[in-house]
Amino acid sequence: MIEVERVSKQFGELEALHDVSLAVHQGSIYGLVGSNGAGKTTLLKLLAGIYKPDTGNIMIDAQSVFENEAIKARSVFIPDILYFFHNYTIQDTADFYAHIYPQWNHQRYLKLAGVFNIEVKRRIRTLSKGMQRQVAFWMGLSLMPDVMILDEPLDGLDPVMRQKVKQLIIQDVADRAMTVIISSHNLRELENICDYIGILHQGKMLIQKDLDDLKADVHKIQVAFSTETPPALIDEMQALYHEQRGSISIFIVRGSHSEIVSRIQAYAPAILDVLPLTLEEIFIYEMGDNGYEIKNILY
Repeated sequence: MIEVERVSKQFGELEALHDVSLAVHQGSIYGLVGSNGAGKTTLLKLLAGIYKPDTGNIMIDAQSVFENEAIKARSVFIPDILYFFHNYTIQDTADFYAHIYPQWNHQRYLKLAGVFNIEVKRRIRTLSKGMQRQVAFWMGLSLMPDVMILDEPLDGLDPVMRQKVKQLIIQDVADRAMTVIISSHNLRELENICDYIGILHQGKMLIQKDLDDLKADVHKIQVAFSTETPPALIDEMQALYHEQRGSISIFIVRGSHSEIVSRIQAYAPAILDVLPLTLEEIFIYEMGDNGYEIKNILY
């Protein structure tokens, strides 16, 4: 289990994280999302033991992560900007990983060669960005890690390879109870694989919820009345977002589905539809409610 307890991190005058807490249960996939500069990469580097928190605790299986070789031997961090030794081939890199990581599994490495299908004698620096990303996953998954920390991990992969990599991750979560924390701006991909979602903004954790609970708690309402939308209803809804399109009022609201519908029906609407929201839409409106506003994004 990953536990982050009231962690803050500052770089000079910039406070990248402030009093952040989160928990990632074993065998789950946690999606970390947020605005640019929210502190996502800083948090992932703290989890990987690259940075040391200024205050608070970061633990994996109740052990502090920073300078903990035993924890790092069981963990893999694939950063947004990859690094490989300049003249190493894929096979050189595999040999290096096998020497460093006690959980390296050579049989898995050979099996994954058929998935990624890149000649092992090729120097990694000569590969395209997407192929280098494949090598990073090839090595990382061959380590049989207990914890995988991923920063924009699918960037540069073609659609077929993206699907293959996602399936490999999901398979390891199901078969070995691997724990994954993944940061990405592609919220549609996170929506397909994540169990939990955390939203960071300006270094603070805004929301941390089970994905199904999060989607069940925010609703898109389309409602129309025989005359104008009652002003009292607009005030009562306390919407994250409200837009008037002719006779149709569109609301984005938090709360219980049944309570929201009951409240609106009390005003005798002519039309009432409750529509599902994607994770991307939820993110946009939650951020808008916290001063990161985007106008007119409903279609």
